[in-house]
Amino acid sequence: MAQAETLVGLDIGSTSIKVAVASKTSGEKNQGKVHIIGVVEQEAEGINRGIITNIEEAVSSVTKALEKAEKLTGLPMERAWISITGGQIMSQISRGVVAVSKTDGEIREDDYERALEAAKAVNTPPNYEILHVIPRSFIVDGQTGIKDPIGMTGVRLEVETYIIMGLSSQIKNLTKCVYQTGLDIEDIVLGILANSEAVLTNRQKELGSVVVNIGGATTNVAVFEQGDLLTTAIIPLGAEHITSDIAIGLRTSIEVAEAIKLKYGLANSKEIDKKSEFDLREFDEQEDGLISKKYLAEIIEARVEEILEKVDNELKKIDRSGALPGGIILTGGGAKLPRILDVCKRKLRLPAALGYPYDITSVIDTVNDLSFTTAVGLVKWGSTLSKHPKGFSRFKSVNGVTSKIKRWFKNMMP
Repeated sequence: MAQAETLVGLDIGSTSIKVAVASKTSGEKNQGKVHIIGVVEQEAEGINRGIITNIEEAVSSVTKALEKAEKLTGLPMERAWISITGGQIMSQISRGVVAVSKTDGEIREDDYERALEAAKAVNTPPNYEILHVIPRSFIVDGQTGIKDPIGMTGVRLEVETYIIMGLSSQIKNLTKCVYQTGLDIEDIVLGILANSEAVLTNRQKELGSVVVNIGGATTNVAVFEQGDLLTTAIIPLGAEHITSDIAIGLRTSIEVAEAIKLKYGLANSKEIDKKSEFDLREFDEQEDGLISKKYLAEIIEARVEEILEKVDNELKKIDRSGALPGGIILTGGGAKLPRILDVCKRKLRLPAALGYPYDITSVIDTVNDLSFTTAVGLVKWGSTLSKHPKGFSRFKSVNGVTSKIKRWFKNMMP
């Protein structure tokens, strides 16, 4: 009989906290597929631009989200994969070289691991620690372009890796917040990588694609080509900035601006009748005045174009502007704006599509909500790591929290 393994993804965002709970069956039918059994959302407090600004409020928000998930699924929330984001994330390329240990020259898992360990020996900036060591390609005795060297024969093994680092204080505050809820951490994963795991197929990674996650306070970018991660970036602009622009442009409150954006917001102002209007009293009886829908769309379009220009600047840095056949995959709450793909195609000169999770099963419609892709991606990430043994992991994730620190945090819990 098939046994189900429960996986939990906890996406701690600036505006909301999302939890995805999944089960992965080990039976023959649907083997390896992740089945989402519940997703919940909770308004976030004490978090700004992905950084925890008030531990007590953040712990309360995460606790409420976990309680909602437990109530919905009837399962205890014990361990989870956690997302991290924010402007303090840094990255660099590093190489590691080792001699193959066995006399017969066959490359084994421990050689793979030692090569990655050698690549980790980089000068990290002060107060930073490594989150991920992602192998891009291997070289065996001068032969380049090898994706998986295990089982090959050689004397010298070299690996090129993409190393992602986070600010130590941010990582420690995040882990402290999670541990104070009583939850154990499987690992901390950069949010945009989890996103990519959910929405990008291997073919799209091979062709060359960019995932753009428009969140509340930030927009996260990851570029893939030939199956490798080329770069990641975090842009300090998001859907909240669009709402703020509407509030200023229409001289109304943030709450009313958000409601207007959700009901009448369009990312493209072209082909909108100039005479088409709506009444502000529809949203607040104390407000007065007719607003042009075209004017509203122009406000939104200006900020969306700015976000996409900054995405294009990141592509220019790696010489991939307008040169990724797999195109742009948009996810995140901000990507739900109608007609945003029109602006995306025009500004970035690439094919564009909305990124929905693939290779999962679920009876819950919310799974296809673009704002849940990071949470769903976290459980897919966990599923992929459990499917492949440690040495075979495509993304090598390094847990920065030692058991000693875990015990210390847990002892602090009331």
